[in-house]
Amino acid sequence: MTTKGQISQFIEKYYLHFNAAALVDASKGYEAQLAQGSKMLVSLAGAMSTAELGKIFAEMIRQDKVHIISCTGANLEEDIMNLVAHSHYKRVPDYRDLTPQDEWALLEKGLNRVTDTCIPEEEAFRRIQEHIVKIWKDAEANGERYLPHEYMYKLLLSGVLEQYYEIDIKDSWMYAAAEKNLPIVCPGWEDSTMGNIFASYVLKGELNASTVKSGIEYMTFLADWYTVNSSPEVSGGIGFFQIGGGIAGDFPICVVPMLYQDMEREDTPFWSYFCQISDSTTSYGSYSGAVPNEKITWGKLNIDTPKFIIESDATIVAPLIFAYILDM
Repeated sequence: MTTKGQISQFIEKYYLHFNAAALVDASKGYEAQLAQGSKMLVSLAGAMSTAELGKIFAEMIRQDKVHIISCTGANLEEDIMNLVAHSHYKRVPDYRDLTPQDEWALLEKGLNRVTDTCIPEEEAFRRIQEHIVKIWKDAEANGERYLPHEYMYKLLLSGVLEQYYEIDIKDSWMYAAAEKNLPIVCPGWEDSTMGNIFASYVLKGELNASTVKSGIEYMTFLADWYTVNSSPEVSGGIGFFQIGGGIAGDFPICVVPMLYQDMEREDTPFWSYFCQISDSTTSYGSYSGAVPNEKITWGKLNIDTPKFIIESDATIVAPLIFAYILDM
């Protein structure tokens, strides 16, 4: 048995109650899933890539602790932006004190703010745009269509961005995923910066909208993946580890009731584990604020599915859980 490292030992010694205890329980539940041969979906909402979660999430991918990812278009691209433009980012620790005029000044400098971190438009967005547009156009010229993440994989694996690398490549979760050709679901990609840029080329008549596969095609892709990988011959089930809320979590979790109810495949297994890290309080009609038991009524989780909710900041909690799973 692998000996736990110092971070894990610290967690076990001091994280004993309330959200701290939930963190430990969820971590052990995640480990139990892997030990029984289950696979794990991790969903990334918010700005986890800009928060540099890749520094530890990439290792989770390399060690086969993650088997499929659902993320927003922002997370898909912002990990690559950090890879090619890290030194140009600007941190704004006093962001709570900014006036509207201060915010406008950042815009004029080409700095788009995400809480305390500004993404540099020229070095981040435009460096990627120059090369991804060529990949889109080449695909269209060859009569090919791909999902959004597949284009990003082509971009990374082509090597054209190597000239810009500003962080260690091992700290990029997208590069780790590309190397493994890890399945990704990226619902609502069109609301991301790259999605907006693609739409602009469609409006200009330079690309066809169909060159990038749609969200419906992501759902059918996920349905096929889930059907194969949830079978007892392949795995001990599929767990769901959700960071934040929103479409990155709601879109993939719905594949189970879709298969069970709409496709009438009544032998479809429920998700075998569920954990959500969220700072959204339980409220009226909020998906992010819904407690796990509500998902039972939607046919997503079973009565006895292990369920955990950690009400805290994912930028603090997720690295600790991953450190525990990695025996750090």
